[in-house]
Amino acid sequence: MNIRTFVIGLTLCSGYAAASDAPSGKQSMDIIPPAAQLCVSCHGAKGEGIDPLGPRLAGLSKEYISTQLQHFQAGVRQNATMMPMAMTLQGDGIEQVARYFAAKPANHVKPVIRGEQVVFNDDTARLAYQGDWSRGLPACVTCHGPSALGGGLFPRLAGQQASYIKTQLLAWQSGTRKGDVDGMMGSVANKLTVAEIDALANYFANLK
Repeated sequence: MNIRTFVIGLTLCSGYAAASDAPSGKQSMDIIPPAAQLCVSCHGAKGEGIDPLGPRLAGLSKEYISTQLQHFQAGVRQNATMMPMAMTLQGDGIEQVARYFAAKPANHVKPVIRGEQVVFNDDTARLAYQGDWSRGLPACVTCHGPSALGGGLFPRLAGQQASYIKTQLLAWQSGTRKGDVDGMMGSVANKLTVAEIDALANYFANLK
């Protein structure tokens, strides 16, 4: 073997080794970015959530996650744990976290389009899909989408922890959570009874 052949062979082998070492598309999606390392202790490596430490992030949109982290940084949304955590995200940190968790799959739920079912025997399902216009309550799915699968700035509720949904509705009700457009969620939550909040939280949590 002459020197030229040896060098070419070595170059090809090196290129093959580098290509073999490079993570595949799926593998790269599984690699937790540096900015998200702290998140997994409460939200899980796959964004599955760890009740009661942190809610499910898988299934939430990148836009929603980014906005909430910005709210924590700005103090618009208050939480003793999340505010200092959000402050550690500098540069493209929020982008890294939002992109990583938004890409994680959530349990499949068959979308039920509003209007497909006219009669609901269950009061909670009726509230979720039709609201109660006698009290000025819009249906939850009006904003949160078919089967409350969410999208854009409206979070997915289907499969979210019941305890988390309840806590957030109570926070909207008391005014301790802010940042909604035109005070919409605060207005809705204030028209719900405690029993309805419990029922809706359990209803959406069980949409799996």
